[in-house]
Amino acid sequence: LDNRVRRELDQLDRDERALAQMASLVPFADTIMALEEARRRMETMQSPAAARTLAALALQLDSLGRAVRRSGAEPARTSTGSNGGRAADRASPIVALRAAQFVDELQRTLRAWHGFYDGYDPLFSWWTADPYRRAGDALRRYGRTLRETLVAQREGDEEPIVGDPLGAEALRSELAFELIPYTPEELIALAERELAWCEAEMRRASRDMGLGDDWHAALERVKQTTVEPGRQPDLIRDLAREAIAFVERRDLITIPPLAAEIWRMEMMPPAQQRVSPFFLGGEVIRVSYPTDSMTHEDKLMSMRGNNPHFSRATVQHELIPGHHLQGFMTSRFNAHRDAFGTPFWGEGWALYWEMLLWDLGFPRGPEDRMGMLFWRAHRAARIIFSLKFHLGEMTPQQAIDLLVNRVGHERANATAEVRRSFNGSYSPLYQAAYMVGGLQFRALHRELVASGRMSDRAFHDAILQGGRMPVEMVRARLMDASLPREYRPSWRFLDGGTR
Repeated sequence: LDNRVRRELDQLDRDERALAQMASLVPFADTIMALEEARRRMETMQSPAAARTLAALALQLDSLGRAVRRSGAEPARTSTGSNGGRAADRASPIVALRAAQFVDELQRTLRAWHGFYDGYDPLFSWWTADPYRRAGDALRRYGRTLRETLVAQREGDEEPIVGDPLGAEALRSELAFELIPYTPEELIALAERELAWCEAEMRRASRDMGLGDDWHAALERVKQTTVEPGRQPDLIRDLAREAIAFVERRDLITIPPLAAEIWRMEMMPPAQQRVSPFFLGGEVIRVSYPTDSMTHEDKLMSMRGNNPHFSRATVQHELIPGHHLQGFMTSRFNAHRDAFGTPFWGEGWALYWEMLLWDLGFPRGPEDRMGMLFWRAHRAARIIFSLKFHLGEMTPQQAIDLLVNRVGHERANATAEVRRSFNGSYSPLYQAAYMVGGLQFRALHRELVASGRMSDRAFHDAILQGGRMPVEMVRARLMDASLPREYRPSWRFLDGGTR
């Protein structure tokens, strides 16, 4: 709890700095927030004053829009900032995009404030109808101006992949919160070793497919083994049942009958597939596959990226023994620990099972191995591009190229993966958490199961029944360790090798 409180205080400081960076682009924010805060305090509405505020807000927004367009038309001049770096005279695309997203939030706030009174207070509706309309229109125009002028995003276009790098200091702080006693540079070196191992194994699988060392050609053959449109749900159902049977035959974990029964399937809408070109999982597995509204090229790319061998490597990640079983068990055991959830536990657990099933012979042949290796290489590449991006050492375009050239992604799918990683909906270490968390569980398995101290089933059940927490705390709990109040991470789980 102390660790989480420290992290949240750090995050508040970061949020304040981010707000200060975009303050000159949103000087009207306090006006809108003051209206909503007065409503929440249940102050009596003074309709004429509210109308004056809205009218002034519309004028201010139009004036700001003209100023932004003038600044955008000028050449970008730079000057040395107080930190010794080069700071642009006009807002950077990152700050401008953040401001535009804040304007979207302010639009929703103003709409909710207006909706509370409109129609229920006749005087309010009489006084504010016109100034509210003008203020709302001005807010929409201003948000569009920020995007078009400073972010280079035209109306109707997808949001550019800009991202918001943390910097080295904040990245180290995030690692400390996650109880990971390694530097970003050490984790990048780990990922490079894992990626090199994957490439060697892919060449071996390629030779077994009769294609020599050309693993790209082998991957291309695997991508062409698609099922016909309309049959992907049948494939996912069969793969899920196969994974459950494989795990149960080996007595690896307890699978309650209800957990095996209640998972469901939905098809992912085309718009969401632009951000999530593969599965999303849990109790409901959301399946990406072409729809009749897609272009011919997008249909083929979606089918290639969701072929049976790729899918076989990840259905169990999303369902059982992965995310669905996680959710089923953590809602029934130690649910209060959800407050301490972390992607190193959540995604690390599911990725750990991909590694364990590889070790237990889950792939049936070289094509299945290629499918599993594709995803394992993808997780290693995620560590590299996400940490290097936050260190300022890699651009989103370079991240896309990495996924295409060293993992074998379709370019559209690689773009969607990078967009998903940097669009702000995931924490900075989320993408690194898959493989790093998986390696933590793998190291713990060596300590407790390979040593004979616990059975597979007892080990896996104890993890899920213990609830969500940093994996180092899982280790302390299973080993019944006595921790000091001011505990700091110390488990060097990678020092014994990654496999």
